[in-house]
Amino acid sequence: MVSIDVRGACVNFPIFDAKARSLKKALLGTMGRAGGRIGIDSKVPVIEALRNITLTLRHGDRVGLVGHNGAGKSTLLRLLSGIYEPTTGISRIAGRVAPVFDLGVGMDPEISGYENIIIRGLFLGMTRKQMETRTEEIAEFSELGDYLSMPLRTYSTGMRVRLALGVVTSIDPEILLLDEGIGAVDAAFLEKARDRLTALVERSGILVFASHSEEFLVELCTSALWLDHGEIREQGDLHQVLSHYKDRVAGALP
Repeated sequence: MVSIDVRGACVNFPIFDAKARSLKKALLGTMGRAGGRIGIDSKVPVIEALRNITLTLRHGDRVGLVGHNGAGKSTLLRLLSGIYEPTTGISRIAGRVAPVFDLGVGMDPEISGYENIIIRGLFLGMTRKQMETRTEEIAEFSELGDYLSMPLRTYSTGMRVRLALGVVTSIDPEILLLDEGIGAVDAAFLEKARDRLTALVERSGILVFASHSEEFLVELCTSALWLDHGEIREQGDLHQVLSHYKDRVAGALP
């Protein structure tokens, strides 16, 4: 069964180098505005990016992540994708995960676009045969033409995003982790990709979507989780959490 079970999870990033004191001082000066928190782990300063995260999701759940820049949304997505392991606590993920945020992960700059379609698909849990049957459709969507026969290192950032979006929106994910800030593509292509992303969401078993757009959240999600300085401030009904979050943001403005 597709599921996400996180219990008391914390993610800490230690500060090891000789500049730790000055970095710690700088971070302490900005904690009131954004980012995690500073802590001490075995006498080593750490950035506490996530603290005491507990989350249970099952098939059909559609959760929107909200919070200020630096609140921990991207870190939580990376925890749920398996990119990060919890420093303490437990994170158990059952199901094929499709992370639509670190689009370059699983791609090789020295091989062609066509070869990267296969490699990226394997990284996302698909088989070679499954990706081979999707290749032409991905090529048509990406509009990269002859560039697909060239090494990825010859691509612009926007071209890489097109290819990665083509691959990730072609699969059948059990768990979809989506960040609205997915990369630099032109507006016309992004509108084209939106239809595929919507279809991808509909095919997914669980959705976790980080966004600043209330319109997108209401369109795609049924519940919300509000992160504040790496901690869960509130989770539950989408409209209630959004209302409380907007009130907090409005109160923080001059």
